[in-house]
Amino acid sequence: MKKVQVLLSAYNGEKYISEQIQSILNQTHSSILILIRDDGSTDQTVEILEQLMKIYPDKIKLLKGPNIGVVPSFFELLRSADAEADYYCFCDQDDVWLDRKVEHAITCLDSSMHTDVPAMVFTSTHLTDDELNRKGTWPKPPTREPSFFNALYENIAIGATITMNQSARNLFMYSKSVDSQKVLMHDWWFYLLVSAFGTVIYDNNPSMLYRQHNNNVVGGSNSILGKLKSKWASFKRHTGKDLLHKQASEFDRIYGSRLTGVQKEQLDLFLASRTRFIDRFHYARKSKLYRQSKAESLLFKFFILIGFI
Repeated sequence: MKKVQVLLSAYNGEKYISEQIQSILNQTHSSILILIRDDGSTDQTVEILEQLMKIYPDKIKLLKGPNIGVVPSFFELLRSADAEADYYCFCDQDDVWLDRKVEHAITCLDSSMHTDVPAMVFTSTHLTDDELNRKGTWPKPPTREPSFFNALYENIAIGATITMNQSARNLFMYSKSVDSQKVLMHDWWFYLLVSAFGTVIYDNNPSMLYRQHNNNVVGGSNSILGKLKSKWASFKRHTGKDLLHKQASEFDRIYGSRLTGVQKEQLDLFLASRTRFIDRFHYARKSKLYRQSKAESLLFKFFILIGFI
């Protein structure tokens, strides 16, 4: 049976983490190990995890560390993961997995490509409230195929739904020197990585209950401008500079020499200086990058033309 390792980054998760872990242990695929990194919790999370380890000593392993943030924490989990596992799953602390989540992911990956090709699958979710009452399916299916040209502009892969094969994790290990401060999110980094060198699969069948509460809010304004305003705020947090560009630059630093053809051309075009209007016009005309929404793609190019991006 294929060996699966679940990678869970925990931080002050005492309220929900037991329920999440139980949903992992209840999976129909039985060969699952859970590697948890506590990111400096100040509540009872560690105590809860230690109690669970006593009950399931062969299933759960805990790493304790200082608070470094979600992206570095997940990267530490990847570096500490079992190199012999066949598949790896990202996991958040406050959701609940449907019992066939892992089984379906393995079936999808096994039927799609050889194991030496980096591959990942991500899914939709059942959006719920704090008490797991379902509020609908989220997000909407991508209107265009996942690709590197989309990943440079937009992340459509929800991290807690991602399952990747060993080849994808090995590809990440090539980038041990990655500066996590330049990475928007761990799931976005993997969407970039695997779409550049392997296969990204979207499965429209929800794989989990995605719990929403005060510390975890999805959505906001449903208007295009409202969504973009939220994204611009995240892109420009902390430094006031464009983190979308920083992330692409970091990807180019580590993997640029391995890219070929149109992928390399488009990455170089995106990273090129656009201080003059003629440069921005040239970019808008030549770029193949896109967002899933055609309207957002056009608005993105408009922002580039006026020098906002």
